Amino acid sequence: MDEQDLRNDLERHLYAAQTGQTDSEVFMKQLVDAQVFMPVKDDSAPGGIQRSTRAQPLVVRDEAAGVSVLVLFTSPERAKPFLQHYPEFRGGILTEFRWVLERMEPGFGIVLNPGDELGLDLEPELVAQLLHSLRNVH
Repeated sequence: MDEQDLRNDLERHLYAAQTGQTDSEVFMKQLVDAQVFMPVKDDSAPGGIQRSTRAQPLVVRDEAAGVSVLVLFTSPERAKPFLQHYPEFRGGILTEFRWVLERMEPGFGIVLNPGDELGLDLEPELVAQLLHSLRNVH
């Protein structure tokens, strides 16, 4: 990965963490405040009208770990190659990672940029720790 390939602050922070330039605890704080792209199922009726008021995010099963994992990306552009395998997920939401965390159910992991060298896996325990630390700050 070349630094010119980094598209936004989150990608620069993630790259710095992966290369040891930033401590992982510092990166986690940066991640919580960062904007992420969450693919959602395109449930539109003819004419482009949404049938549902609830966005259905992309969740995959990590069979090796035995957990369900929410799929997120650092940008919509990073999502394109992966989402070719999930054509029903044509929509997406740009939102703060904090917002996603606050709405997650316990027991889910998170994968950021799956299949990309600029990726990150967060185990359910770490997701729970991040959420716990958020709730204790407020």
